[in-house]
Parts: sequence; structure tokens; C-alpha cells
Amino acid sequence: MATQIPGNLKYTKEHEWALVEGDTVTVGITDFAQSALGDIVFVEVPEVGSDLKIGSTFGVVESIKSVSDLYSPVSGEVLAKNNDVEGSPEKINQDAYGSWLIKVKMNNTSETQNLLTAEQYQEFCNSSH
Repeated sequence: MATQIPGNLKYTKEHEWALVEGDTVTVGITDFAQSALGDIVFVEVPEVGSDLKIGSTFGVVESIKSVSDLYSPVSGEVLAKNNDVEGSPEKINQDAYGSWLIKVKMNNTSETQNLLTAEQYQEFCNSSH
């Protein structure tokens, strides 16, 4: 089954997606990631007010198969976390792009230039198999 890669999002090589809106970035994990992980049973994300650094871990997602770190696509402060997904992590399997994890206010908006486009992410996923 082909994974979905919406064109309006940016991506990381660690399989996070980022919706950039001004200086705010909404972050989640991609359809490719949830598919590779299998049934997700646990998600842990930082508290509101936490400072994140680009490329650093900000939480974990655990499936019946493995535990994976989550990596921040940008530096900034956590503005919101999705308690709904923490309480019902299977929602990520049902709708990876509708189940955001955190929203971050960026320190430096130019960091988004390092993220992959949908096309680049598709090529990355294809070449990593």
C-alpha cells in the first residue's frame, strides 16, 4: 500500500512531518513511520513551555514492535501538546496527518529550509528500502 505524503507539509529524514504556519510548526509522525511501526500503543511528548533544539529528541512513540525517538524538526518552545493522542495513541495509526503531537513556536524560521519537501521525502522513503 502506498503511503500518503501530503504536498503542503515538510518532512524530516526521521519521519516527522511539519506544518509550517508563520512562526508556528505543528509536528507529527508520517504515514510511512506509523506503517513501519505497526500498532502504536504509547506516545510521550514534552510539556508546554519546553525548549526544543532542532534535531534533538522530544519524545517517544512506542508500538508493539519497537520504541522510536521523536526528533524536533525546528528549535523553539512547545506551545501545545496533543493530549488526545497521548491518551489514544492508536489515532496515529488511523490518521497520521490528522494526529499532531506538538506545536512549536520557532526561534529561527529559516530552519524550515532544511526540511524535505513531499517530493524529496518520497524519494528518501523509496531509497531507504
